Formats: sequence, structure tokens, C-alpha cells
Amino acid sequence: MKKLARQSAVLGVLFLLTCVLSQVCIRSFSSYYPVVDAFRDETEFHVVTEDEDTEDTNGRVTFGEPEPEGDHVRLAVRARERGKVSAHIETGKGQNIYYLFYYVGPGNFIYDYTSGRFTGDLVVIIAATVFLLAESFLLLNAFRRAKGPVFYSYSTIYMVGFGLFLLLTGVVLLTGTVRLIRDPVRYSMFNIYSMVSSAGLNFMLLTSPLVLAFAAAMTVSNIALLRHESRRLKNVLGLLTSILVIVGEIPAFYVTLTPFVGAESTMRLRSVAINTYAAIYGYFECMLIGAIICGLIAAKHVPAGNCSCIIILGCYFRKDGSLPPLIRGRVDRAISFWKEQKERGADPVLIPSGGQGPDETMPEAEAMRRYLIEQEIPEESIVPEDKSANTYQNMAFSKKLIKERGIGKEGEKIVFSTTNYHVFRSGVWASLADLKAEGIGSNTKWWYWPNAFMRECLGLLVNRWRQEMVLLIFLVVLFLVLSFLLSV
Repeated sequence: MKKLARQSAVLGVLFLLTCVLSQVCIRSFSSYYPVVDAFRDETEFHVVTEDEDTEDTNGRVTFGEPEPEGDHVRLAVRARERGKVSAHIETGKGQNIYYLFYYVGPGNFIYDYTSGRFTGDLVVIIAATVFLLAESFLLLNAFRRAKGPVFYSYSTIYMVGFGLFLLLTGVVLLTGTVRLIRDPVRYSMFNIYSMVSSAGLNFMLLTSPLVLAFAAAMTVSNIALLRHESRRLKNVLGLLTSILVIVGEIPAFYVTLTPFVGAESTMRLRSVAINTYAAIYGYFECMLIGAIICGLIAAKHVPAGNCSCIIILGCYFRKDGSLPPLIRGRVDRAISFWKEQKERGADPVLIPSGGQGPDETMPEAEAMRRYLIEQEIPEESIVPEDKSANTYQNMAFSKKLIKERGIGKEGEKIVFSTTNYHVFRSGVWASLADLKAEGIGSNTKWWYWPNAFMRECLGLLVNRWRQEMVLLIFLVVLFLVLSFLLSV
């Protein structure tokens, strides 16, 4: 993570240096102004500067000769002195065809209010595009390289979720940059500004097919779940999430498909509001995408190499001590992996982990130990941990037990077994307990695991709600400022 942070910082510095150098080295630019049909046959144009607020503006900028190019006029502008400049383009017959307004700032910076162009704008836009694509590559490559215990981290969620966001934003900006270079008359810098400020909205629209497909799949599985299970709140989280993501997409489509009619100030407020909303929605979408991808990869992962012990995470069992399908699946998966390890020549220890709840007749570890013995697992291969009350304690207490017993050899891995939807979150708890372990997952019914998996994703967000709120507020403020400054 530190290496990624250093690489990102270097990219950011290079981007800023490129922007600064573009302003220092580039002193002029050309704007393109459309010509109406009535003046399209004109071959001679002139620029006439005007007074603004009774202050003489002559000499603040130097204009090149307007060059007619088909349906537009190209005009080169160079700064000389700070201040505001107003001018207009007229034909050789003195007919006014276009009003021009410029601002000349420090370092001979020029901004054209009419076209939105500024000195070094193409360099800045190209640099921004390269920065976004390069940063997305760094994030997604770091995600790809995250292996073993390092994978179970909030960082990997950020890498894949925000890596995809930056990738799509960079691709969209790349298409805009190409269009600006190829057709600067019909596609102006104002389109680029709108593209940047609406990055969250564009992300919502581009990912909407996947989001809607996800919502449909969650709805189908949740209906099937309710046919088999009781109608409790935890059993409808998938359905509620589906409704929220669908309802959340409605403003994006409404704004995109509905033309706006009204004052410019109202339009700006509308743009700021929808872009800020899209930033909030996009943030949760990125986190959800990241959690889903990480969870699915973790559920299918099978650790390579030899392991020293297999921790089995406990959960509810029957009052007679027998194991229902959920916890039995975890133990069976551990037994299967234990046998595979034995065939490789390893001799791992099984650690059933789980204390006794107020409504349980014995510790979960004891119920699992009895089942392991029934499955002909040698008792000397079983070391129960019967004090833990949650997943974090499963990991922390098992780590302490492993250290006390001197279990394992140097280089051998620690593996934990749980249900497939619970692997990634359990790995995060292992990381928080400073236990370097990898997970294996047992299968569940197709209609059960999507809703349970959604509970795990939401649980990941809730576990760090303070940190998530800080990041969310930062992103909202960022897009609020961008929308206010760039909305047109």
C-alpha cells in the first residue's frame, strides 16, 4: 500500500508539473468561432477591441488575423498585460458577427469566456487523461498483485472499486479529448468541463446495465430465499438493496433524458445538485462493486502450498449438539482440505473455534470437535478454541493458541474455513487481529448466499463507517466544487 501511495504521489506531482509548465511555456492559443450562413462567403475579417467599464483594453492581448476556415473562423490570441478584454469579430464591411470576452491573468494566462479555451488547455486535458488512466492502471494492477493474507483488506476494495471508476472516467475523457482535437468548433472546452464535473453521473450511466442486472439477480434470489426462510429483516436485505440501487439510478436517467428549460443560474444549481448526488451514489457503488468482486474471488480461492493449521469458524448448532447444514459445510470443507494437505505430506492441525452462547448447550468448538471425531479425524489433530464470541475473537484467540502450542513450521500457511459468502470479511477480521491467514469457503444454496453475501458487504461498510464518512465527505466536497466551477 505504501508503494502504491508513493507511485500515486509521483503521478500527481508529474501531472501538476505538466500543468504548471504548460502555463509557463505556452503564451498563446487559438479559438474557433462558428460563422452563420449569411457571412460564410466572406473572406475578410477583423478584430476590434472595445472598452469595458471605461477602462482601455487595447494592448492587453495581441490578436492574429482571423482566418476563415469553412464554417468557422480561427483566431490566435496572445497575452501582453493583465486584465479583462472585450472585443468583437467583424467582416470587412464592418458587420459584427461574434463578441469576444477574455481574462488575462498572472503569467500571461488567458481564458476565453466565449469558447472556454485557455492557454495550454490541450496539454492540461491530455495530462489529466493520462493521469486518470495511469492511476487506474496502478490501482487495478495493485489489486491483481494482492495475494494471500494481503488480499483481505479494505485497500483491495478501494483498489478495484475506484480503479474501475478512474478507468471509465479516463476513457470518457479520452474520447472527449480526441473529439476536441478533431472538431474544436462543434466540440468545445465547455463539453470537457461538463465531462469532468459530471464524472460521477457518467459512471452511473455507464455502469447502469451491470447495476440493473445485479438488482434483478438479487431480487430473484431473495424471492426464492423468502420461500424457504422466515420473513425477517436480515432475509430481505438483498431485495431492499435492489430497490435502492434501482431507485438511485432514476435521477441520472431523468436528468439525461429530460431537456432543461430555465435560467442559467437555475441550470447551474441543477448541475451542482445532480453531480453532488452522483458523487454520493457513485461512491457507494464503487464500494459495493469492490466488495462484491473481492468477496467472489475470496469465495473461490484455494490456498496453495502446505499449511500448519485450519481454523474452523463456528456458528449456530442444534441443542442436541448436531450440526445444521451451514456449520457442517464449514467443517466438511475443512476436512476436505485437511485430507488434501495430508496427501501432500503436510500434517495440519484442525482448530474448531467458537465459544458458548447464552442459548447454546456447549461451546461451538466442542460441537465441531465431536463431529470431527465422528468423521474419523484423529483426536490429536484437533485443538479446540472455545472462548471466542465473534469472528474477530475467532482469529485473535486462535492466533494466541497457535503461538502457545507452537503449531506449524516456518513457511507453512494458516488457513481458515467458513461459508463462501463469509470468507472475505473473515479475512479482514484476521488481518485486523494480525493473523496472516487465507480462507476457504463451503458452498451454500444458490438462493441463500446472495442475500447473506449482501449482509457481509454491508457489514464491511458498517465496520468502518467513520472512515468511510470522512472519505465520502471529501469526495462530495470535491465534486461540489468541481460542479460549481465547471458547470455550464
